[in-house]
Amino acid sequence: MNDNQRTVALEDPCLEGIERFRDYATHTPYLKGPEKLTRKLVGSLEEAVRRSGLRDGQTISFHHAFREGDKTINFVVDALARMGFKNLTLASSSLAACHAPLIDHIKAGVISRIYTSGMRGQLAKAISNGLMEHPINVHSHGGRVHLIDSGELTLDVAFLGVPACDAFGNANGQRGKARCGSLGYAMVDAQFARTVILLTEEIVPFPNNPASISQDQVDWIVQVEEVGDPSKISVGAARVTKNPRELLIARLAAQVIEHSGYFKQGFSIQTGSGGSSTATTRFLEKRMRQKEIKAAFALGGITGDIVDLFNKGLIERVADTQSFDAVAAESLAANPNHIEISTNEYANPSSKAAFCDQLDVVILSALEVDLNFNVNVLTGSDGVMMGASGGHSDVAAAANLSIVVGPLIRGRIPTVVKRVTTLVTPGACVGVLVTDHGIAVNPNRPDVEERLRAANLPVMTIQELYERAVSITGEPQPIEFLDRIVGIVRYRDGSVIDVVRQVKP
Repeated sequence: MNDNQRTVALEDPCLEGIERFRDYATHTPYLKGPEKLTRKLVGSLEEAVRRSGLRDGQTISFHHAFREGDKTINFVVDALARMGFKNLTLASSSLAACHAPLIDHIKAGVISRIYTSGMRGQLAKAISNGLMEHPINVHSHGGRVHLIDSGELTLDVAFLGVPACDAFGNANGQRGKARCGSLGYAMVDAQFARTVILLTEEIVPFPNNPASISQDQVDWIVQVEEVGDPSKISVGAARVTKNPRELLIARLAAQVIEHSGYFKQGFSIQTGSGGSSTATTRFLEKRMRQKEIKAAFALGGITGDIVDLFNKGLIERVADTQSFDAVAAESLAANPNHIEISTNEYANPSSKAAFCDQLDVVILSALEVDLNFNVNVLTGSDGVMMGASGGHSDVAAAANLSIVVGPLIRGRIPTVVKRVTTLVTPGACVGVLVTDHGIAVNPNRPDVEERLRAANLPVMTIQELYERAVSITGEPQPIEFLDRIVGIVRYRDGSVIDVVRQVKP
């Protein structure tokens, strides 16, 4: 090729990129010099927020792996308030009693809308009493991902607290002093958010492996003093119980599993939050050994009791979307068959496959159960929000058998009622109710009832449980509500299944 031919070739539109390549280093200066290795690290949260492009009216998201020990949400929203942001939508996978400081930010107009799986404490009480102009949206864990999939919930900036990450953003919850275990909730935000800001206590050498959150998902990294206190993960709903009544219920629930028809080699199980739910695992070991049965996998929020069976070879694999205690977090870091899964993999009904669809048996808690087996896990006997939808409706719908556990009477208030105050999980998805006074089987599961009666378990009708409860407590006075809606309860497919109204003063 002579010089004239070379000139013609370079003028060819198909080769324009060759000319642009000459300025490539100018357009991406971090590829020259040491800054290329630290280009994501910023000196302050405020700087990361400015670089994110966050604007008034957009959506900020968080995860709740630290539960009552979370330090990230309050820290970030405090900073956003100082920066003058208004009218933000807060989309946290859940909220806890430790987030009471958000009340002031709602009053000041920093936060105007909330999406969450639940809330507790003073924040929940204030919202139940009409704090917010717009009702909050309460979704399930799988339903949250479905709302993101559908486009209703768009995550503009995710603020994800992690114990440790490297300078490129590879992060997990398996190392560092704030080790929390699985980052199953955060993994969803990292995947879908427009901008991802990591808040981390420690920058570790590259590459940080395994990467629950990957470097190609992370935009900015801020090192902070604290993201969370892992010692407070296993309090509240995730507590380990020593209560004799809760242990009695757990023992009965284990007997129900044993005689359910699903207790056989290779069965799968999940125990939800709540004292009796998590304790049920403790009563399975003897029965599994007697019948020489091993579970194929355990799913969900993972406790030390599940890990104990896993370490003893009675559970082959553990699929962990949230670690409920330090034992579970340590196991996730140490055992290749204890695997971390995102909430999308766990329970999203619109995902290409969800682990919960493989479940045989799930143990779930309840605040109220009515005569149609409908379940309330959100509002208390006073109508105030005090719980969470969590994965309740997700796994109840998906599992082959859902077992709801709870005391017949809680604080002189019946748990079995004519009609639940707030519908979260439809009764059609509930198979068995286990209380300290007896067991009720949904009429749509005659196969299970037949097996439990044959085993001489204390099977009653749910009407009989209700009558026993009110004979002790009396008929409770109906809660008085105003017309104003303070919460919208979303089923896992995004549909509105109920509303929460403001409690009458």
